[in-house]
Parts: sequence; structure tokens; C-alpha cells
Amino acid sequence: MVKMSQLRSYMRQRLDEDKTRRFVHVSGDTLQDALREASIELSLPIKKIEYEVLEKGAKNVLGKTRKPFLVMAYPMGQGAETGDDSSFDSDFGFDSLEPETVRDGRVFVRLTPDGVMLKVTAPDRGGVRATERMAIERIVARTDTTVDTSMVAKVVKHADGEYVRVGRYDYNPAYDAVLSVEITDAEMKAWLTALPPGKGGSDPDRDTLVTFLESNGVVSGLNEDLLAQFVDEPMYKEPVLVAEGEKPENGRDARVVYNFETDSSTVHLKETDGKVDFKELNLVQNVVEGQVLAKKSPPERGKPGRTVTGKLLPARDGGQTTIQIGKNVRLSDDGSAAYAEINGQVTLLAGKINVEPVYVINGNVNLKTGNVLFLGTVLVKGNVDDGFSVKAAGNIEIMGNVGKSALDAEGDIIVHQGIAGKNSGTVRCGKNLWSRFIENASVQAGGVVAVSDGIMNSEVDANKKVVCRGKRASIVGGHIRASEEIDAKALGSTAGVETILEVGYDPERKKRFDDLSVRKEELLKSQEEIDRNLGTLENLKRNKGNLTKEKLEHLIAEQKHKQEILREIKKIDSEMQEIQEYLSQLKTHGRISASGTVFPGVKIHIKDAALEVRNEFKAVTFISEANTVRVTKYVETETDVEVTRRS
Repeated sequence: MVKMSQLRSYMRQRLDEDKTRRFVHVSGDTLQDALREASIELSLPIKKIEYEVLEKGAKNVLGKTRKPFLVMAYPMGQGAETGDDSSFDSDFGFDSLEPETVRDGRVFVRLTPDGVMLKVTAPDRGGVRATERMAIERIVARTDTTVDTSMVAKVVKHADGEYVRVGRYDYNPAYDAVLSVEITDAEMKAWLTALPPGKGGSDPDRDTLVTFLESNGVVSGLNEDLLAQFVDEPMYKEPVLVAEGEKPENGRDARVVYNFETDSSTVHLKETDGKVDFKELNLVQNVVEGQVLAKKSPPERGKPGRTVTGKLLPARDGGQTTIQIGKNVRLSDDGSAAYAEINGQVTLLAGKINVEPVYVINGNVNLKTGNVLFLGTVLVKGNVDDGFSVKAAGNIEIMGNVGKSALDAEGDIIVHQGIAGKNSGTVRCGKNLWSRFIENASVQAGGVVAVSDGIMNSEVDANKKVVCRGKRASIVGGHIRASEEIDAKALGSTAGVETILEVGYDPERKKRFDDLSVRKEELLKSQEEIDRNLGTLENLKRNKGNLTKEKLEHLIAEQKHKQEILREIKKIDSEMQEIQEYLSQLKTHGRISASGTVFPGVKIHIKDAALEVRNEFKAVTFISEANTVRVTKYVETETDVEVTRRS
């Protein structure tokens, strides 16, 4: 309770401060100009000056000053600071006077057992001071008790943010604010509802609120800022979220952090005037002996949670993991890091880190080099001439052209120019193929086939997608198969060249099925010929009674050959049935798209549905519905291979 002697002492202290504090009244076209004047008169930097805006300035419609700012300024702290200040300089620091930081003075009124308490805060950053009228209006809104207006004036003037008693009333604790609490969301939230005090009752203070909450089981997660706000500005007749529990956080599992790119399928092909620029590809990730390839981050401990009622919510600690390594890689003694044992290319195959040496050919693959067979990655800085082969257990990258050659890689194949197979060149890769063009060649890829200029009269099988992007990105002639999608600018040509496009199944299995079908037809023809020969020999035996030794041996040989053919046909039928069952179970629907034109002569096959194009289409996508090919609006492929153009 504030005693009269304490109040008198407080007021004397404020009056003494008024006598010792030096004030200056300054004006200026802007607040900055006024503060600059005050800084000069008080010989203090702006940061050591407190001020009150007595009257805000104003400008007319032409932007000229109509009314200047009037400011009362005084030294910060209890007494005036005069004299030179080493920190005083010409940089007034007006950058900090941001509009969003301006705060006006505020008035707060509380009804307590000690009486009517008033608190006034000072403005900040050019805000407007609270006035006596504001204070009186706020008091009248809370109580009809008579208050000491002179004391109200003093509190408003000093605005020090402390509660001061400005009046008394007949306090009756029976009419204090009524509190209730509701705990919800599995004891993770507590809502406080307060009813305003009746005549003679008081507002709750912080201790009252905390004691009430604790007595009702709310002991954790209290919102201290909200409680402080509630004391100054009680929120009556509405539930207020005063406490929230802390949810448990499971610890993160240990994980392997790789120091190299683990996904080789994301490649940025940059085009300039329709030509692919491979200079910045950097697909080969070179490492040196002793280089750190991966590190294991330790598992994290879980952080338990707690309900508002204090119940502990357990959390799970993170699990362990290990770094999987392959060839030419070693682990540290504690298994927390992997290091390269040789210089070479780092790859991630089947979850294991490997370092493969790189074989660089500084020229063409020709008579000088012979055929190349290498258990790693091969980089050819020239061309691969006709009749030569390059085989690698890693990637193959060729800076020039590929002719009537054979390329075979377990990883990616990158041809910076193009592939001109001359009807007998072959390319096979376990992952993705990138090339400027493919012409008269046979291609098999385990992933994506990406081409910028187009595919002509070639047989291409891709286990994922075939994508042609660029000014001349067309597919003309040949047989193209993909599991998921075929996308090009143009399909077919104005000449109506037969172009067969198939999607919606595993191309390798489908090709195997087709090969088996061809082989079965050959065997059936051979069987028919054998049956004719056997019939002739049987007729000859019936007519003559017996056969010569030579013809008898021929009869036995033909019968034996027939049995071999029948066994092979049976084996082929079994494999074809297995492939059919596998293809029928595939969930890939597949689609074929053209951003430009689809010409007559193109044959579309999507799973079991087929369509022979007889009329031109523009910007379309073919899909399969109810075993029928349906034509829809063009939808661009969401390929793993990103093609960008440079202006």
C-alpha cells in the first residue's frame, strides 16, 4: 500500500528533478532540424537527449512548411550533462528515426485494494505525449470515484511508466474480478477467462493470476508477456491463451553428408542459337587421394516436451547410420568419415561411395589407340572414328563426334557433338545419354535420352524418357521406345516418313519380347520345313519298305532337330508369357507430346492402345484412356534433365 509519506517523497523528488533539469524549446521545419538545434544548444549528441513533441509540424499542398515542429528537449538522465563530449560528432543518426518505430505515450488505469492506480508512458521516436484529458477519460471509464487531478497532472507530466495512486475508493474484495481457466488440447493449452470486477472490486495483478493458474493445475508454459499485458490492459469476457505446452521433439537420425553431387541426372544444358554448350557441364567429379568424400553427423538427442499441467512428454533419440563404401574408398577408425584412396572420379552406386579412375584420351579413338576397354570413366577429347568401340565401367564423355562405332557404359554417356551411326552404330548406357543429335544409330539407355537437335531414322530405347529440346528438336523416322514419356518439338515430317513411337512399358522387356517373337517365327518356319522333309522320308519308307543308310541318318537327324526346335519354342513361349504378365502389371501409363507439329505417318503406341496419325496436330499430348489413344492439349514434360537457353 502506498503511504502518504511515500507519495510526498515521490512528489518532492520529481519537483527537485524539474528544478535541476535544463529544458530548451526549439523549432524546425522537420523533427530532425529541431533536434539538431537542441543538440547544438545543449552541447550534447542527439543520442543523449530526451525530447517531447509539443506541436507537430505541417506542410501545405506544395510541400512548403506551413507550421514548424515545436520540441522541448532536455539532457537524458537525472541531471544535465554539459561540456564537450568526445562522442559528439556531426552524424546525428537520423536513420534510426523510422516511421514504424514511432510510439505515442499511453495511459493505463488499474483498480487495486490500495486505490486507483495510474501509469503513463513516455512517447518514443517522435510520438505524441499522453495528455491529462486522456488520463481522466480512462479513469472515468473505470470508476466514478473522485481522484486527485493535480496528482494525475504530475503523473502525466513525468510519464515514467510507474503506477502511482491518484485516488481511493471503498474496496470490497467480494466484487473482485472473477477468474476461470479451461485446459484443452490434451493439456497443451490453458485459456483464462476473466469477468470484470463489480463496484468496489479490483483488477487482478500478476501474482493473483499466477497463483490462480497454479492452484488450477497450470504450472508450465506460462506466457509472461501476455500476463504483463493482462495486468495493464485486462481482457475481460473473452478467453485468453495464457499457457501453451511444449511439444516433444524427436532427435534427428545420424545422416551421411556427401561432399559431392550424388544425382548425376540433373544436368543444365545451356543453348545458344539452338546449339548446346557443354563447356560448363562438369559431369566428371574428380577427387584426389586423401580427400574427404563424406562425413557422418551424429544422432541428436530428443527434446522432451511438457504439458501446461507439468506432465513430461518423452521424445525419441535419433538413430545411428553407417557410411557405405565401395572400391578405392576407406573409412576413418571411428567410421565417421570416408576418404578417397586414389585420384579419380567419385560416384555413388547402389548407395556405396566409389572412386573410379579416369582414362583421358587426348585425341581421337582410332588406329593409334585401338578399341578402348576401361574399368572406370573414359574422357575422349576428340572423335570416335568408324569401326572402333569404347567400353567403360563408369561414364563416357566424348568432346567430338561418334561415327559408326560402339559405345557401352555402365554410367552416363555424353557426346558433345552428335552420333552418326550410319545404320550400324550402337550406343548403350546404364544411366542417361546426352547428345546434340542421333542419326541412323541404335541407342539403349537405362535412364533419360536428351537431345537438342533431333533424332533421325534411329532405334532408341529409354527406360525413362526421350526428350528433344531445341530449334530443330524433331523425331523423324525410326522406332522410339520409352517407359514414361516421349517429348519433342516435332514428330514425323511433311514427307510422311513412318515414325513409330511407343511408351507405357519397359522398353528392354518389350524389345526382348519382340526379339523372341521374331525368333519364334523363324523356328516355326524351320519346323514347317522339317515336317515337310520328314513327311517325304516317311512316304519314301512306306513305299520302299526301308531307307538307305544315308537317308535313315538324315531322318534321325531331322527328328532330333525337330525336338530341339520344339524345346526352344516351349522355352520362348514361357519367357514371352512371363514378359507379358510383367508388362501388364506396370503402372506407368506413358504419354507422347509435341510442342510443335505431329505429321501424318507417325504411329502412336501407348501400352495396348494404338493410333496412326492421318492428319496434322499442333501442340498436343497423346495419352491412353480405356485402351484408346486420346489427343489432349500439350503438356510439357517434367524431365529430370533441365534445358536452359542463354540469350
